Amino acid sequence: MKICGQTIRKIRRDRDLTQEYMAFELGISQKAYSDIENSKVKINLEILTKVSGILDIKPSDICSISHKCGTNDYEDKYNELVEYMKQNNIALPLDLQ
Repeated sequence: MKICGQTIRKIRRDRDLTQEYMAFELGISQKAYSDIENSKVKINLEILTKVSGILDIKPSDICSISHKCGTNDYEDKYNELVEYMKQNNIALPLDLQ
């Protein structure tokens, strides 16, 4: 979440927009907006969509999990665990053998 707030701040500054402007467009206080940029609150999909609209970017440009999509990260971790168990003579459940 921290990265999302930092990304919003960077893009906002690149576009020479103030926190007050962003807050006004979102219909929230400047303090509430500041909390978003400082990652003091979780960004929900509604806020993410509104912020990306104001900044004229895609929501994924702010908070992307695409680096986790399409990978077999969990499968890799599972296989590492099974291999560790085998190497350390830890009994595997029958359905994993």
